[in-house]
Amino acid sequence: GDVIHRMLTATQYVAPLMANFNPSYSRNSTVQYLDNGTVFVVQWDKVYLQGKEDMGSFTFQAALHSTGRIVFGYKEVPVPVLQISATQHPVKAGLSDAFMILNPSPDVPESRRRTIYEYHRVELDTSKITNMSAVEFTPLPTCLQHQSCEMCVTSELTFNCSWCHVLQR
Repeated sequence: GDVIHRMLTATQYVAPLMANFNPSYSRNSTVQYLDNGTVFVVQWDKVYLQGKEDMGSFTFQAALHSTGRIVFGYKEVPVPVLQISATQHPVKAGLSDAFMILNPSPDVPESRRRTIYEYHRVELDTSKITNMSAVEFTPLPTCLQHQSCEMCVTSELTFNCSWCHVLQR
């Protein structure tokens, strides 16, 4: 994609295993998805690394549950992830989120400068990704779940929470 797309995919991802995969290498390679309304699953089945097809095929999936729970499942990981080269493409496993804002450029008033702020990332220890393994992420409670001032300010969340009377949140 364009530069913005590449910048955002470097900072916004749900990646059970990000690497230089080539799903078109074999007719048996597929990337499929399922959405039943409560879980959205993407499965990479028998995919090969570009230029390293002799290493074998990988099969893994990501399941995004409507509750916020995320499960990465690894069925076939033929080589240790630490041995996958990051020369052609980053090798990552985990979650990251960011946002982009457009700021007026001080030098050229009619143009805008794009700034991407990554505000949260969870990186998996890729040495733990093996055949027949899984990782589960469970969401922490947030202040937005509270529906009253009393519930908000008396909650035992690990961040500083305050009540907004205008928004009633």
